[in-house]
Amino acid sequence: MRYAIAEEHEQVRQTARQFAERELAPRAAEIDHEGRFPWENVESLRKYGYLGMNLPEQFGGGGMDMLSHTLVVEEVSRVCASTAVVLGVHNVLFGETLSRWCRDPVRGEVMPGVATGERLGAFALTEPQAGSDAGAVVTTAVREGDDYVLNGRKTFITNAGIAHWYIVCATVDRARGARGITAFLVEEGQPGLSFGKPEEKMGIRGSQTADVILEGVRVPVARRMGEEGEGFKLAMAALDHGRIGIAAQALGIAQAALDASVAYAKQRVQFGKPIAELQAIQWMIAEMTADVEAARLLTYRAAELAGQPGRHSADFAMAKLFASTTAMKHTVNAVQIHGGYGYMREYKVERFMRDAKITEIYEGTSEIMKLVIAQSALR
Repeated sequence: MRYAIAEEHEQVRQTARQFAERELAPRAAEIDHEGRFPWENVESLRKYGYLGMNLPEQFGGGGMDMLSHTLVVEEVSRVCASTAVVLGVHNVLFGETLSRWCRDPVRGEVMPGVATGERLGAFALTEPQAGSDAGAVVTTAVREGDDYVLNGRKTFITNAGIAHWYIVCATVDRARGARGITAFLVEEGQPGLSFGKPEEKMGIRGSQTADVILEGVRVPVARRMGEEGEGFKLAMAALDHGRIGIAAQALGIAQAALDASVAYAKQRVQFGKPIAELQAIQWMIAEMTADVEAARLLTYRAAELAGQPGRHSADFAMAKLFASTTAMKHTVNAVQIHGGYGYMREYKVERFMRDAKITEIYEGTSEIMKLVIAQSALR
């Protein structure tokens, strides 16, 4: 059973699946086990045009729509969720935001390297005391002539220490709360920019996550993203589209868990027959199949809405909430179907379960997604 998509989009899916199976799958378990950044996979993504695939063609990007990007993230996530995180952050949280908010001539200078994947990006919003409450940012940006001076610490930043460029959200006036938040483009190697120790994570272990530390980092006014006070608006817009990518990631993980469970149930024999013939297993697989398909419908619909006028925050939140819940619930079921073997690293499902959990947390927790959906329904 498949959601009906146009022929050109189905071709994108098939090409991405072949790419992922050939280029990424052979290294996925090793990358997870070693907890190392997947440089080989990132190079493959760049070589085949997936880094920057959704960015403007005038800068060297692929100019593809959000549904195409969603299909690619889903297929990459089926085999290596760590690599999918790098892809999604670079293309959407950083790349789309840069394309929309950065001003010329800086945009013309920076975008070509980003659109071709030669220079990776990161998005630095979260702070130790500003997680779900993104408006509580305390990193400061003080204007000094033609520069801003940034001081503060960002935490849980994907691609930190790996990326060449960082979009950093800081406040120009704490008294203004969220209305004082402003975004800046910070380049690697700037004096005062450093990074914390990479975090040891439960899942997506190949994705590098670390603190970004800013101590007197000078940023030219030309590298301010938008106007003063527009940073919170910028961040919320970025997270909106980022949630489609997380829904796609969760969908890919859930589909992988379903595929593994079906294959295992057909070949594992207990009580003299394959466990696929046992009603308890059949019911789990039936529920997995239905939920994965429902998650696919919500995720693809969100991707299509991303290119249409108007605000669709609740639709994006519904896709992320349902897809991430599905991924977590059914990766646990996949481990159960595999029994004791599911608990062993030899089988992929234990990695799927660890990778799935983060989809309920980043780009907005499930609780925040429910708030977004409720506010829309009660408006």
